[in-house]
Amino acid sequence: MSMQEKMEQLNNLRGTVQAGGGPKRIEKQHEAGKKTARERIDMLFDAGTFVEIDTFAGDDDIKNLKNPGEGVVTGYGKVDGRKVFIYAQDFTVTGGSLGRIHAAKICKVLDQAMKVGAPVVGLNDSGGARIQEGVDALNGFGEIFFRNTIASGVIPQISVIMGPCAGGAVYSPALTDFIFMVKNTSQMFITGPQVIKAVTGEEVSMEVLGGAMTHNQTSGVAHFAAENEDDCMAAIKQLLSYLPSNNLEEPPTFDANAINGDAEELLSIIPDSANLSYDVRKVINLVVDGGSFMEVQPYFARNAVVGYARVNGQSVGIIANQPDYLAGCLDINASDKISRFVRTCDCFNVPIITFMDVPGFLPGTAQEYGGIIRHGAKMLYAYSEATVPKITIILRKGYGGAYLAMCSSSLRADAVFAWPSAEIAVMGPEGAVNIIYRNEIANAEDPPEERKKLTAEYRDRFANPYIACARGYVDDVIDPRDTREKIINALETYANKREARPKKKHGNLPV
Repeated sequence: MSMQEKMEQLNNLRGTVQAGGGPKRIEKQHEAGKKTARERIDMLFDAGTFVEIDTFAGDDDIKNLKNPGEGVVTGYGKVDGRKVFIYAQDFTVTGGSLGRIHAAKICKVLDQAMKVGAPVVGLNDSGGARIQEGVDALNGFGEIFFRNTIASGVIPQISVIMGPCAGGAVYSPALTDFIFMVKNTSQMFITGPQVIKAVTGEEVSMEVLGGAMTHNQTSGVAHFAAENEDDCMAAIKQLLSYLPSNNLEEPPTFDANAINGDAEELLSIIPDSANLSYDVRKVINLVVDGGSFMEVQPYFARNAVVGYARVNGQSVGIIANQPDYLAGCLDINASDKISRFVRTCDCFNVPIITFMDVPGFLPGTAQEYGGIIRHGAKMLYAYSEATVPKITIILRKGYGGAYLAMCSSSLRADAVFAWPSAEIAVMGPEGAVNIIYRNEIANAEDPPEERKKLTAEYRDRFANPYIACARGYVDDVIDPRDTREKIINALETYANKREARPKKKHGNLPV
């Protein structure tokens, strides 16, 4: 066979692989509102940078490929000029089902990404395990799970659900750092509607059971819900811009943008009454670089706000109580949301800025029976363990154990500032007065008026930031308009901080 004939053979084989399941299956994929694996890869990577690996992996009979590409496209390229590895399951080939070679291709991507220190993006669109391969398919999942775990905290891992993801397959995304889902076209569940109906009698649709909003709003499994695949790819690029390529690097920096708005507005956001709510996002957006705040899990545990932003061009993690929802109380879900985000920031050298306005942990039997003690302890553990620069701004309430959990100086915050509106105490003035002055109130001629007077006196005397300042627990009480400047200065000051910790295999996180 001449070189020309060999080249023709190569081009034909490559064309067969790149055609995936063929025109009819591609058309069916498009009719379902989904793009093909290769179309998705082209959307994510800078033009002309994608390099495919293991193109011809699969059957020994290369001339008669039964499953071109084994149902997954793997390789690497550049996203905004930075190297990123990828695997994209191809639903047009055997439904993107996972077999031994399919899994080996994914494992190779994870191994290579670890070797060079680059993020991995996994595009999941699969019918699940290739049943006819039996235990080989199960072993393939296990090999992926192990690599996801070893890579955790070393390189960013992003899972994107762009079709079905069921059974054991869901645990690889669950082991990664972030999960994106696309509304109406992606689902995740351990057991599908048919199995659930057979076992429990419940009837539920795939979308209600495991759709994008179910996992973004109810379960908290996913972090982002995109309107469509184009929006999803744009959001992935945005997220990558806040993260370093690996744990030994710093996040990329950008030119600073001015805030969106006037810092004077910070003086009027918090109501005069401590019982009135406000949207903490207004504070965040008047402190960070304009347009840079990217909220993570915006639909889940809405009493807490977390996300990435830039301050003076530097990537930061933002954590805040949200008085607009459940008065900003910490509950089971908010505790999980915050502690997970703290650990993610700490893994990848992203400084943490905490905006505190917390009246306490949410009371009630549901919370106690659900293990609020165990879940709240995750926050204490995560903040204490984190060694990145930690800056805390106390906006208003900082009561009891929740004050400690929101990165107080006790948990080794590097800089703690309070607004003049801050109230730092063991509990709120109303509750404290009812306990301390119970007899005086009961014996007063006008108990309600006496309670009101004593509450005002208690608030003036104890519920303020100055006692905490006097004890050294707060560094300074600041003009709200100076918040951004104080944060920038603290970020510069603590950029090279070092903390010595005891040598150990690992701590015992209160899971």
